[in-house]
This record gives sequence, structure tokens and C-alpha cells, in this order.
Amino acid sequence: MSETYAKRLSAILLDAVTDKDPQMQEQVCGALCDFGESKPAEVLSACEEHLRLHEKLAHPYRTIILRAMEIVVSNHISELDKDTARAIILLASNEMTKVKELVSDWQQAASSVLVAVGRRFISSVMEELLSKFQPGLLPHPCTVHTLASLSVSNVFGVVPFLTSILSTMLPMLGAAKHDSMKVVFCCALQRFSESILEYLANLDQAPDPTVRKDAFASDIFGAYDILFHQWLQSGGAKLRLAVVEALGPMSHLLPSEKLEEQLPKLLPRVLAFYKKHTETVHVSKSLGQILEAAVSVGSRTLDIHLNSLLAALHAQICVPVESSSPLVMSNQKEVLRCFTVLACCSPDRLLAFLLPKLDTSNERTRVGTLQVLRHVINAAAAQMEVKKPVILSSMKLPLLDTNNKVKRAVVQVVSAMAHHGYLEQPGGKAMVEYIVQQCALPPEAEIQKLGADSEALAADSVRAISVSTLYLVSTTVDRMGEVLWPYLLEFLVPVRFTRALSPLCRSLVHLAQKRQEAGAHAPLIQYNGNVHLPSPYAITTRLLAVSSHPYVGDGRGAASLRLLNVLHQDIHPALGQRWVTAIPLLLEHLDEYSEETLSQKEWEEKLLVFLRDSLAVVSDNTWVCHLTLEMCKQLPNYNGTPLEKNFLYKCVGTTLGAASSKVVRKHLRELLETARYQEEREHEGLACCFGICAISHLDDTLAQLDDFVKSDVLRKSAGIFNLFKNRSESEANKVRSALILCYGHVAAGAPRELLLARVEADLFWNMSECFSTKDPALRLSLVQSVCMATQAICSSAHSSSFHLSRKAELVAQMVEFIRAEPPDSLKTPIWKKAMLACTYLVTLEPALEEQVQADLIHSCLHRVMAVLPEPEEGDSPQESLYLDTVQVLKDLLTSLLLWNMTPLGLQVMLEHLSPWIKSPRGHERVRAVGLSACLLQFFLQHLQISALVPFHNLGLLIGLFSPRCADLWPATRREAVSCIHSLLYLQLTCVGFSRDYQDDVAEQLLSLKDGLVHPDPAILFHTCHSIAQLIAKRLPPDQLINLLLTLFESLGDPDKNCSRAASVMINCLLKERGNMLQEKVPEIVSVLRSKLQETQEEHILQAAQHSVFALATHHCASVVSNLLGSPLPFDSHTCTLWRALALEPGLAAQVLGLLLEKISKDVLFEESQAFLLSSTPDRVATLLPLAATCALHEVASAPASGPAVLELYPQLFVALLLRVSCTVGVQPPRQLQAKERRSASSGLASRSLEPCSSAVDALQAVLVRGGNEDVVQCMELDGGWQLLRTSAGHEEGVTRLASAMAKFAGPRLPLVMKLLFTTQSSMYEVQRVTSTAFLAELLSSNVVNDLMLLESLLYNLMARQKDTSARVRRLVLHGLANITLGSPDKVQTHSPQLLTAMIGGLDDGDDPHSLVALEAMVGLARLMDLVDAWDLHAVLLHIAVRIRPFFDSERMELRSVSIGLFGHLNKACRGDCKDVFLEQVVGGLVPLLLHLRDPHAPVVTACRFALRMCGPNLECEELAAVFQRHLQEGHDLHFGEFLNTTCKHLMRHFPDLLGRLLSTSLFYYKSSWEDVRAAAPMLTGFLVLHMEAEQRPQVDLEQLLTALQLLLKDPALKVRLKAVKTLGRLVKFA
Repeated sequence: MSETYAKRLSAILLDAVTDKDPQMQEQVCGALCDFGESKPAEVLSACEEHLRLHEKLAHPYRTIILRAMEIVVSNHISELDKDTARAIILLASNEMTKVKELVSDWQQAASSVLVAVGRRFISSVMEELLSKFQPGLLPHPCTVHTLASLSVSNVFGVVPFLTSILSTMLPMLGAAKHDSMKVVFCCALQRFSESILEYLANLDQAPDPTVRKDAFASDIFGAYDILFHQWLQSGGAKLRLAVVEALGPMSHLLPSEKLEEQLPKLLPRVLAFYKKHTETVHVSKSLGQILEAAVSVGSRTLDIHLNSLLAALHAQICVPVESSSPLVMSNQKEVLRCFTVLACCSPDRLLAFLLPKLDTSNERTRVGTLQVLRHVINAAAAQMEVKKPVILSSMKLPLLDTNNKVKRAVVQVVSAMAHHGYLEQPGGKAMVEYIVQQCALPPEAEIQKLGADSEALAADSVRAISVSTLYLVSTTVDRMGEVLWPYLLEFLVPVRFTRALSPLCRSLVHLAQKRQEAGAHAPLIQYNGNVHLPSPYAITTRLLAVSSHPYVGDGRGAASLRLLNVLHQDIHPALGQRWVTAIPLLLEHLDEYSEETLSQKEWEEKLLVFLRDSLAVVSDNTWVCHLTLEMCKQLPNYNGTPLEKNFLYKCVGTTLGAASSKVVRKHLRELLETARYQEEREHEGLACCFGICAISHLDDTLAQLDDFVKSDVLRKSAGIFNLFKNRSESEANKVRSALILCYGHVAAGAPRELLLARVEADLFWNMSECFSTKDPALRLSLVQSVCMATQAICSSAHSSSFHLSRKAELVAQMVEFIRAEPPDSLKTPIWKKAMLACTYLVTLEPALEEQVQADLIHSCLHRVMAVLPEPEEGDSPQESLYLDTVQVLKDLLTSLLLWNMTPLGLQVMLEHLSPWIKSPRGHERVRAVGLSACLLQFFLQHLQISALVPFHNLGLLIGLFSPRCADLWPATRREAVSCIHSLLYLQLTCVGFSRDYQDDVAEQLLSLKDGLVHPDPAILFHTCHSIAQLIAKRLPPDQLINLLLTLFESLGDPDKNCSRAASVMINCLLKERGNMLQEKVPEIVSVLRSKLQETQEEHILQAAQHSVFALATHHCASVVSNLLGSPLPFDSHTCTLWRALALEPGLAAQVLGLLLEKISKDVLFEESQAFLLSSTPDRVATLLPLAATCALHEVASAPASGPAVLELYPQLFVALLLRVSCTVGVQPPRQLQAKERRSASSGLASRSLEPCSSAVDALQAVLVRGGNEDVVQCMELDGGWQLLRTSAGHEEGVTRLASAMAKFAGPRLPLVMKLLFTTQSSMYEVQRVTSTAFLAELLSSNVVNDLMLLESLLYNLMARQKDTSARVRRLVLHGLANITLGSPDKVQTHSPQLLTAMIGGLDDGDDPHSLVALEAMVGLARLMDLVDAWDLHAVLLHIAVRIRPFFDSERMELRSVSIGLFGHLNKACRGDCKDVFLEQVVGGLVPLLLHLRDPHAPVVTACRFALRMCGPNLECEELAAVFQRHLQEGHDLHFGEFLNTTCKHLMRHFPDLLGRLLSTSLFYYKSSWEDVRAAAPMLTGFLVLHMEAEQRPQVDLEQLLTALQLLLKDPALKVRLKAVKTLGRLVKFA
């Protein structure tokens, strides 16, 4: 029986191999392997028999079976008996050689089986293979291939056979006709040779240590003879390559004399393959083996062929390496291995070949040669030792190559040389210089030379490699210290090595520190007549200059400072103590900042202070003179870096400040004569030099400038000047520009006590000579210099008594410069500098004339205000310049205002700004109002009142600024409030209040600024209204008229916001101060009413509202009727008028009552059939109730309607709720539909009106106005309002509304419920559904019990159980179940009635969709824990039987609810009834387990719960614990692990249930859900896995196998996979 079943099971699995899905095939293979783990012999026998009996089975399927066999054999080789092994060997041999054609996968699988068996049964396998490897007969290719594979996998087992195999194979080689067979022989010879070599290399472990290479020599040579002389001559490309691969390891086994004899022919033939094959790695590998063999026997033939070998190998190394080609990379490694062999045996010949190649200009040749040279320097160091001078001398031309690939290779060679002592030889310094040159490569030049086709990354760039190499050589190669120090110092000063400074300094610092450790007090730099080393002055100048921009060039500033610190003893012995503390502070400053955050000005000042302190410490005039001379000498070196040159100029000025007068005059003259005036960027540096020098040498500085100005340099006549002959006017202007700038810096730096006496005669006089120029650069220099000079004057302690006679002239000239600049743009700082100069000039005596002041103000405002704003792109230079210019303008205007600090002076200043305040351009307004605010604040702070003075122009000025509080630009609004705030305080100050007085009204203005920021117009204009109220409180009566007139003028303001703000402020002023204008109110209202149809202005609408309200107080019904006749939908004017009717509670109540009457007593909708074929008529809303609903919404929306809504709350709520229910899905009236169609056809936008939405909006408004905002918000958050509008979600929306009402509006419910009870018998089903849904939901709240409404509510709902509508019956059950939430303590009191109602719902036969039954099951689940236990036990079994069919319902809801209820029944039956209920638990166990794989999550959740509840009733603690542990909510379920554990406990504790469980699981093999269908065989498999032998009679194997066979044909792959897995577990029955 067992053997028959094992065959049957194996047959089923083997038949399943033919499944076309690869994953299924792999699963079958895995099942066979699993079967083989327990029954290896049976599985192997079955596979062998299956293959033997099914000769026509396609080879892909045979391959799968053979693979399974190989795995089983490999895992159980020790368990195989000889008979089974023999059968497998015969089968695999037969499969492998069944067809003569090569079928790789199939025959490879069979070969692998033989190889696996051969690991233990080598003799049997060899016997079978050798039986097919007979002399005189050509074997099957796979036989030879298998022998080769065996020789690799079992070296010690096969090598003893190789002598006979080789002797048998040798004659076969000549019989092989096809290249494919020859290739197989070549591969076999290669593997055999490799196995022999491995055997010989491990003789100490071999079973036969007497084996010698000579035993194979003759056969190998015979094979070699055929391969080389026959096959290599005539074979195809693939064969020739196979021959070459084989010849490599074979060459080691050839006799020495034969190898020597064959080398002259072998080497050229192998080299020839380089030209014939693209994949040359195998050729190179074989060649390397041949060369090693030749060297090992001391062959002399290599010398003869060395040139050809070197040429071929060199050609291979010169092939460009592609990073994406591993074959090319491997080939290069093999080629370099060949070069290593040749370098060790013939170093002279190798170098004689390689070194001349370095002289070629070909990139690939040179790069390849350098690569080989680097390799042999490293790999053959001993042989290359005596060749160092020759190699160094050969590098001259490569050092000159500009190609980046060559450079990279040269750097790598130099790195290798450094590690092996080459650079210590003569010529080594050239290599060092080359590395430094590459470190100095500019990045842009390097990118250009790399070219577009280069794949070099930044990390692999020449410069990066060179920098890394220099540092590594300096720090890791000890012998390089003497080579690099002090030689590297020679590269510090030359400009061409500037980019290398950072790595140079780092290396020098390391080398210097090492030397300091060796000899602590000895000087680091030993000149010893070495003229190439830079002097201490040159080092100091260079390193200080490049430190000015510390982050440039890889942070060379910090590196330079560190080098300076290390060299302090060599720079000057006195500097050590100072620099040891100062330089670390500078470095710490750099660490705190980045390139973006460092202040360049502050950093340069720190460096100059460092220089100044150093000069003071040295205090040696000779040393200072030498340093100055070196600085001046290095100035031309920085012509290409103007920023560093400017800093060096400052350093020159600093050193001159410490020098003698004679030295100062000499060097200043030289600087003036040698300066590059054509470079405008150099002017600043030269001027700074003179300014710094003037601090200590003012007279000498001015004298040199005056002498230079008087020289021929600035004259136009040719031939009369010496150094500046034939200079054009533009060049002369550049000289003038630089000199003028020098005067400005001299004035800024000069001691103040000396400046005032010489400023007009020596400075301004020289400047005035150039005022007539039109050169822009010269003008800018003039403006800057005047600005610096006037600023210096004002900073003097005697500036207040200083009388500047040229003041008016200078101001006029500055105004002229401002006007000369192009308007509407700001390209240069001339405006800023000129206005700043005027600001300083204005403060000096004498005072300016009024006309001069007016011209100055007009010119500045005209230029600055009109500049167009920059696009918002961050802090652009233009934006920053403009902001600085505006700030200077503010300072200028306040300086002018100081000369006339009176209200009249203020008004004059503001009159200049008035056109800009009213400008149609926003940017001009915001600037003008901002300036006005500053002026007013300044005026208020500096105003001195000695007597009470009237502020006659207060109204005019407030009228100027107050409309700007609503400007489109928020900044303008804020500044306008500030202006009004200042004006009110000015008024208070003028009437006698102290300056520090805090006025409550005026201070309230500032708190209103936040309201002006808000974009909402309502908030904005409300804020304007508040501002007007505050103005009205503090405005003198005599100023009211002026203010109103000004505001009326502002109604025409181009900014519409300002116009509206003016109207708001006018109305506010009339309201607050209108007692004198009281007779004008009717006229104003009349005017506003006439404009109601023309404009949307807020103040007109306000007037109209008041009018309508007055009419309605006398004629309420008439007004309501007329307004209801307005076209629908109501326009904004009509809505506004409706809301006006709610201003007074009594009137609002009358209006609401009239509207309720219209809604309730008219026909709700009309039914009409739109199409003849339509089955259901369309419902169309009637016009009057719709209009009344819209009107009610508008009235209830008004906040003032609150009292009236509270009075009619129940009627409004119920009427609108039922109105909503009757309008769901109802269309608008026909007239409105026609109107919308006309609007759509004409392209006009029209607001649509939905009846249901209008009712919902009205209901929301009533709730809000009735004080139930929480209800509205709760519904909004839950999406209840949207649900209420739709047919599908209406019930849920009503439910959520009832819940919200119970939660937030409980006291309102009694009257609401009383009105709803009367609607339960309504003729409209929708109204019955709505009222039932609302009442049903109330039972879920305890508020019903608190209000003592429970009994009446239950009675009302139970009375509706027989309603004709299934929806109503379902809602009744839902409501009855809700008692568990609202009044759980009352459930037992009413449990008989509740259970009767629910069971009746289960038996409801009039509901085709079982929705009533679904609700009944939900209700029962909720009641289960609360009803009386005795009442429940009476119906428990009936309920369980009734709900069982729903477990497998097609509807997800029925499945999930019924299974969940089953769980509750299990929970409730614990105790007396559990024995009776056990049968139901057992019957439901399989469905519950399998539905854990249900595609719907609620069903899975219900199954988890039900199983946890079933556990205790099964009376198995282990199983219950498993259910509790694995099925907790929120925990991930590993279904396979859980099912496995469950089945284990079921079989252990309930072995008699096996048959029943299996038969039930078979039912689900046909489930419509594939996940459940896949879980069913899993359950079967785990049950079988854990059953005991005595349970076998319960299993109908025939039925089970038949069912699983059918599943193997299931369309779902996952089902087939699980079926195969289960079949694998049925091995227990075998």
C-alpha cells in the first residue's frame, strides 16, 4: 500500500512538471526535493522510472526532473546504495547521450547528476563514462565534458584515471571532425591539465603521492601536437580560442626539451591571436602561463622572441580601458602579469623596449608605456634598482606632454618612483616640480583638455591626484624629506604655482614640523648660497597676500597662515611669541565662518592689524624697508587678481606707516608712477594705500600727490611730459579718477586735528578742478571723495564751528551729478554717495538758500522714487544698493528739516512728497509714505514748543494719509497709520501736552496695524472705520470740514481700495460727528439708494439696508411678499435686503413665521415624466417653497435674528429637516432650468440653485443662529452635510445629525421628537425614513433616558416594525439595537421584546437583499452581552443555525457580520450550554480558518474575533492560547505559521475530527475566492503533516489526491503552488 501510494504521489508531482509557468515548475521541483528529504531512494527511483517510461517527454521538463535528482543526490549522497546509484548513473548517462545534438540545459543537468554521484561513487561513474569512452570510437561530447567537470570536482579521485583517459583520448583527437567536438576536447585537456597541476601541488594530501608530472608528459605532448599543428591551423575562431586556452596549463606538463623545441613556433602563434580576437583576456592568461613555464625551465628561446612579445603585449596595454568592460580590465591585469615575468628575466631588454616609447607623441602609446613602467617599478623593484638613472632621464618628454591622460599616468609613475627612491637621484627634483605644476592646474583648462568624451571624474582629475600624491609623498615616505625640504619653498612665490599653494603649504608645514622635532632650535631654512630660495620678506609678503581671500584655492588662507606660524623663527626671531598667539586666533576666526558668511572687510582689517603689530614687534627700520621693497616688487605679480593686489596695496600702506619719511616719499612716488591706471579696479587699492599711509605721514602723502598732480601727467599737450607721453584724454581721466580717490582716502585717514586746516585748500581745490568732467568713473571718484572728506569733517570735534565756504558750490555740483544719471535705473552708487555727501554738507555752516534746498529735494525725490523695483530674486546687488540709497535720502531730508522745525516747514517738506503719495504706481506710493512717516517721527522727536501754536494744516495732512490705510500695498497701509499717529501727537504737542504724554486714543491706532495686514477687504475696511473713529475723537472741530473735503477728493483716487476707504471714513465721521450735518442724512440716503443698481460700494448697500428695514417695520407682509417675488436665485442686493429684515428681533420673528407658512403649506414638489419611455417620473421643486427656503436662509444668516430663531426653533428644525428629505434628488423649477440653459448658451456665468442644498444651508443657518454651532461643526467635520444632500448617504447624514443634536442640543429634543412623532404616518416614504432614522439614532444617546423619553420612543419604533418600507423596518431594528449604547441598563428590562424583534428580522422574507437580516445580525451582536442569559439560551441554537448559511455569502457584509455574531454566540454560551453548542463550533471551525484569507479585511477581522471566542469552547487550552496569541487585533498574522500550529494542536487533541475537517476543507477547493481556494490545500497539508499513523483510516486518499490533481489545473498560480506544496507533504502516507 505504502509503495503504491508513494508511486502515485510521485507520479502526480512528476505529471505536474509539465505546467507551463516557470514558478510552478520550480515549486514542483522543490516538492520533489522535499519528498526526497524523507524518501530519497523512492523519489530517485520514481524520477528514474518516470524518465525511463516517458521517452517523449520534452527536454525542458526532463531538465527539471534531473535538477531535482541532482539536489536529492547532493544532499543524500551518503545514504545512496550502490544499486540506486547504479540506476541513476545509467539513467543520467543515457539522458546525457540520448541525442547526438547538443541540448545544453538538458544534457548539462544530466551531467551534473553524474558529477554529484561521482563525489562518492567515482568508480561506478568512471566505469559508466569510460564504457562510453572506448578506443577507436568518438565519444559523445557530454561524456568528455562530464569527465572534465569530474576532474575539477574530485581531483584526487579522477587524476589516477587520467593516464588511461589521456591515452584513450589521444587517438580520438585525430578522429574529431567537427569544431564543436574539438572544442570539448580542448576544454577537457585544459581541465585535466589544471587538475594534474593541482594534484601535484598538493601531493602531501593525495592518495597516491608517487604520481609525477612525467607520467603525463608524453600524452600531453601528443595532444599538444594535434592541437597546435592541426586544429590551430584549420579550426574556426571558437576552436582556435579554445586551443589557446588549453595550451596555457598544458605547457607546464610538457617535457622541458619539448617545450624549448616548441616555443619558437608556439609564441608567435599565440601572439597572432591578439589580432584575430576581440576578447583577448584568455589569450593573455594562456600567454602568461606559457611564459611562466618557459622561465621555469630556463628557456633561451624567450630572448629571440622577446621583441615580438614586448610589441604584442605593449599593444594590448595601450588599448583604452573602458570602466564598463570587465574583460578589458582583466586582460590588462594578465598583460601586466606577463610584463612582470619578462621584467624579472630580461630587465635590460624590457627597458630598452619601453623607454623609447616614451618619446612618442601618441597618447595611447605613452599612457600604456607609463602604466607598464609604473607596474615594473613596483613589481620588479630589485631588477630595476640599477636602472633608476636611465628611467629618470627617459621621463623628460612625458613631463612636457599636455594631455591629461598622460599627465595622470606620469603622476602615478612619479608616485611609484618616490616610494622606491628614484627622486633622490639626479633629476628627481624635476619630478617634484612636475607634481607641483599639476597641483597648480586651473580647473577650466583641465576640463577643456579632458574633452567631451572623457569619463574622468573630479576625484580622478590630474590636479586631485597630484595634490593627493604630493601630500602622501611628503607625509608617508620618510626618505623624501631631504628631497622636498627646502626645495618646495621655491614654488611659493612664482605666480604660476598659485593654485598649488594650499597643498604646498600643507606639505611644507608637515616637513617643517618634522625638522623642528629633529632639531628644536636650528633655523629651518639654510640658504647656503642657494639663490633660488625665497627670502623671508618674499615668503611673508606672498603668504600674507594670498591669505586675504582665505577660502579660495582649497582654503589656502589657513594653510598659508599655518606655514607662516611654523616659519616665524626664520622670518624674524622677534616674531615667535607674538605669532604663536596671534595666528591661532586668526585660524579660529576662519573656522567660525564660511566663504559665504565671512566679512571680507573685517578679515582684511584683522590681517592688517596682525601686520601692524608684527611691524611694531620687530621695530627695525631696515627690516621694514626690505619688507616694503619686497611688497612693491611683488605688486605686478597680482595683476591678474585685483582683489589680492588691492589688499597688498593696503599692506604697503601699513608698512610705509612704520617707515621713515624718506622711505615713504620714495615709495609713494614709485607707486604713483607704476600704477596701472587703466585698470579701474586698481584705483581703490592705490587710494587705500595712500589713506593708510596718511594716518602717520599726512604731509608727505599730500606732498607726493600735489607733486604728481603738477607733473605732466594730466596735461593734454604732447611732448611736454616725460613718463606719460601721448596719453589720451580717457587715459588721463583714469589717472585723475585714481588721484581724486586718493585725496578722498587721505581725508578719511588723516588725523582730524590736521584735516580741517587743509581740506579746502589742498583737497576740495584739487577736486573742483575736475567737476566739469563727463567721465562716469571720474564722477564716481569725485562723489566718493567729497563724501569721505565731508564725513571726515563732520566727525571732527570742531565741525560745529567750521565754516565751509564751498558748501553751496559742492551741493550744486552733487545735484548736477544726480541729475546727470539716467532716470528709472540704479546702476552705480553715484546717487547714494552724492546724497550722502549732501547730507554731511547740509549740517555744516552756512545754511542753504530755500531755492537750493527745493532743487536738492526735488532732484533726489525725482530720481529715487521713480526707480522701478527689482524682481523678487532674493537680495540682489541692485536691491541692496537701492535700500542704502533710500536710507541716505531719509537722512538728507531729516537734515534739511532740522533747519526749519515748524509746522510750516513740515508742510513744505510733505508738499514735495504729496505727488508721490498719490501716485498711480504702488512702489512710488509706498516709498513716499514711508519717507513721510520717518519725517513726521523725526519732527515729533525734535520739535521744541515754547508757546501754544495752532496746527492749522492738521486736517489737510490727515486727509492726505488716511485713505492710504487701505492701499493695495500692505507696507503703505502700515506707514500711513504711523503718519496719522504722529500727526495726532503733533496736535497734542501744539496745544500744550508734554512730549512724553501717552494718549489712549492715539495709541489705539498702533494696535490697528495688524488689521491692515489682513487681505480680507471686510477686515481692512473695518480697521479703516476704527481709524476714522479714533480720528474723530481727537480732531478739532474747526478741522472737520477740511478733513471731509480732502476725503471727498480722495473718492477719485486711482487706487480703488483707497477710494473705498475714503467712503468708509466719511460715513464714520458723519456718524460720530454728524450732529452739525444731521439735516443732510435723508439726502445722503436718497443718493445712495439711487446708485444701488450701479455700484457695489459698501456704504451705498448699508444705506439701502436701513431703508428696507424702515419699510418692513410698517409693512412686513408686503415686503416679504414682494421680496419673495424676486428672481431666483437671489442676487447679492436681494440677499442683503433679506438680511436687513433681521436687525430687530420682533420683526425677524414675523418674517420667519411667514416663511415657515410658505414652506409647510404649499406642494413640496411636482412629478412629471420627462420622456415617454422613462419608468420613473422626475421630481421638480415648486417655486414658492423654494424661494421661502432661500429667504429663510438669508434671514437666519443674520446674527441679529438669534432671538427670533430661538423662539421658533422646533418648528424651524423639523420643517427644514423634512424639507431636506423631500428635496433629495429633486430638480429645480422648470423656469430656473430654462434660465440656466439660456445663460449657458450665451456664455454668461449663472449661479445654479439646487433645492436640497438650499434646504441644507437654511438648516445650518438655523442651527447656528439657535446657538448650536457645535452641531454644525460636528456635521462638517464628519462630512454629514454632504451625506445629507445625496440619495445614497441621506440616511447616514440624518443619523449623524441626530447624534450631534443628542450630544450638543439635548434640551431641544423633547419638542423636536414630539413634532417628529406626528410625521411617522406621513404619506411620503422619504419623510418616514428620515424621521425613523433620526429617532433611531437618538436611542444611542443617554440623553433620551435622562429626558425620560425612552419608553415612548421604543413604543413608537416597535409600532413601525410592520411598515411597508423595508428601509423603515431596517431602521427600526437599528434603533432598537442602539439602546445598548444609550441605555444599556434598560436592555434586560426589554430583552424579550428586543430578541423577538431581532429574530423576526432574521426571518424577514420580504427583503430580497437580506438587508433587514443583516441589521438583525448586527443588532443581535450588540445585544448579546446585555440581554437576560435565560432569554438568550432559549434562542441560541436557533440563531446559530439561522446564520450559518451567511458564512459563505457572496456579500462581504453578510459574511463579516454573521461570522462576528457567531463569535458573540460562542462568547455567550460559555457555561451550561457549551456542550450543546460544541457541534456548531466544530462545524464552523474550517470556514473560520479559511476565511482568514478572505479578500476583504472586515471578514478577516470577524474571523479573528470568532476564533478567539471559539477557543475556550473547544476545551483545549493550547489551542485557545494559539488563537489568543496569533489573532490579536493589530498584530500581523503569518498565516502559514498559524495554520501549522493550529493543525498540530487539532490533531493532538481532536484526532477523531481529521476526516470531518478534511472533507470540509475539500468543499473550499471550489471556492470563488482564489486566496481561500489556496488556503484550503494548505489546511489539508498541515492536517496531514501533524496526523498520527492510527488516523490514516479517516483519510480518503483517493478523494484527496483527486481533488489535489484538479487543483493542479487551477487557473490561479498561487492555488497550483499550494496544491503542489500539499502533495509534497503527503509523503507521510508513502
